[in-house]
Amino acid sequence: MIIVSLVLVFLILRFCVTLFNFISFPKLTFSPKSYSDLVTILIPARDEEHRILPLLYSIELQEYKNYEVIVLDDNSTDNTFEVVQAFANERSQFKVIKGKPLEEGWIGKNYACYQLGAEASGNYFLFLDADVEIASGAINGAVNRMKVFNLALLSLFADQTMKNFGERLVAPLRNYLILSLLPLRLVSLTKIQAFIAASSQFMLFDARIYRRNQWHKNGKAEVMQNVEIMKEVKAAGLKGEALLANGFISCRMYTSYFEGINAFSKDLLAGFSYSVFGLFIFLFLDFFGYVSLLMIPDVSLITLVVLLIFGIRMMISAMSSQSMGYNLFFHPLQMITLVIVGVISAQKYLTKTIKWKGRKLLR
Repeated sequence: MIIVSLVLVFLILRFCVTLFNFISFPKLTFSPKSYSDLVTILIPARDEEHRILPLLYSIELQEYKNYEVIVLDDNSTDNTFEVVQAFANERSQFKVIKGKPLEEGWIGKNYACYQLGAEASGNYFLFLDADVEIASGAINGAVNRMKVFNLALLSLFADQTMKNFGERLVAPLRNYLILSLLPLRLVSLTKIQAFIAASSQFMLFDARIYRRNQWHKNGKAEVMQNVEIMKEVKAAGLKGEALLANGFISCRMYTSYFEGINAFSKDLLAGFSYSVFGLFIFLFLDFFGYVSLLMIPDVSLITLVVLLIFGIRMMISAMSSQSMGYNLFFHPLQMITLVIVGVISAQKYLTKTIKWKGRKLLR
């Protein structure tokens, strides 16, 4: 009975967190005011020859025109450098540079971002993942947010683009976890370190503050350095904010089920501070606990559990611009996928075999 009560309380708390996020509307909004501050857009790219051009074209189509773009080819094994160089040759605001060989003690992407920061000259530094696309109004709206709320860092969680069945079982899980476990507004409204979130997909820094603190140099071996940076921003008494992109940023993170599992498993455990015990407790409560509640022959209890789960998935789907019907219908398969990802993440961590794009991630 104690376990049943614990699982039910956990479910109710997650519903309340989701409801808070739904009501508080933690999204980037359009700015009617236009800005002209120089924004340096910084893109680390490793083996992205087939995915980076849509991002570069989307930047070029922005109504915000005072920008420069620097792409760093992070020792790619494909033709990333050549593809970007051909694009940049015809556009003066774009350039591509070769990254240095990876130094000992660094994770590749962190080192690439550190090098990019040294090349930037703008009033704002915007770090983008190479697989995202930005819609018109994104840069201006983000700059407006930085100015109005005096932010040192603004991070956006991109809308997920999904084109096949496998992707739809994995990609929605990220927002499912974030929006049911963390009140996003509290990232900026409180100094409590427990309320931390950030996405490497879009990270906009006040350049003056960034240069002084060299954020990417700190935590250089962290798998989720974006979260570590937000933690340092708040620890320094500065303001950081994490929001949903609200259609301004989109990303197709995975192209298949197995690619999604492999990618998600490399950082899921990092979100639980590398506590295998903590991750498994969560998986028990989130999957096995809810299943056990549904097996109790109590119609009122089963109805409550179903309504809470439906409410969570419907609100998160609405906030994430995802199909409510799809996420509700395939919720059981998505939860099984989450358990699989969790087990693989723990196994990779315990056996020191966490890798991404041919590189071992240090932990």
